[in-house]
Amino acid sequence: MKNHYPFENTPLPYAYDALEPYMDEKTMQLHHDRHLKTYIDNLNSILKKYPQFQTLTLEQLICTTWQMPGKDCVAIARNAGGVYSHRFFFNGMCQDGKKAPSGALAAAIDRRFGSLNAFREKFTETALSVFGSGYAWLVNGEQGLCLVTTANQETRVGIVKPLLNLDMWEHAYYLKHYNKRADYINDWWNVVNWELAEQKYGYSSVSLRSK
Repeated sequence: MKNHYPFENTPLPYAYDALEPYMDEKTMQLHHDRHLKTYIDNLNSILKKYPQFQTLTLEQLICTTWQMPGKDCVAIARNAGGVYSHRFFFNGMCQDGKKAPSGALAAAIDRRFGSLNAFREKFTETALSVFGSGYAWLVNGEQGLCLVTTANQETRVGIVKPLLNLDMWEHAYYLKHYNKRADYINDWWNVVNWELAEQKYGYSSVSLRSK
């Protein structure tokens, strides 16, 4: 995947209907082909004016432009965040995946939350606490695993290492789940890509130890 300007809306790593019955085909299609594509188109449109930013990755754009003055820099960071968070969310799901983490990530979850069930309850509570639009995240940082929320398309990239995220914008669930956000979260647990989360935990742990 090319990770600099011009950004492309690469296909999902599975068919639109692959996550049925938990995530419906129509929502996945609209979410990827319209919502994500809009962020990509907006980001590319703004970056046309800024050659100095065109070689930066999404992560670099988010970390760099938030710290700079001007409405275009804010728009770049917000749209880059939209692309990053959506890609992270889509890649964080899979069909017929593992139903629970294993190895080092499972051990870390047990240490931090007490058990997988306790973690699920706490993550669900965190996701439900998102007011309006935003995301719930499982991240790895210098203090170990923790749960955070972000508003709109803000991210914690550069501060912590994300392992999982759940899109809590209404467009992610409303066609199937209506206003029953808890039902949406419960269905999401059936399609979590634990294998990818385990890989991210391994990479992040090495990175944090090397600081």
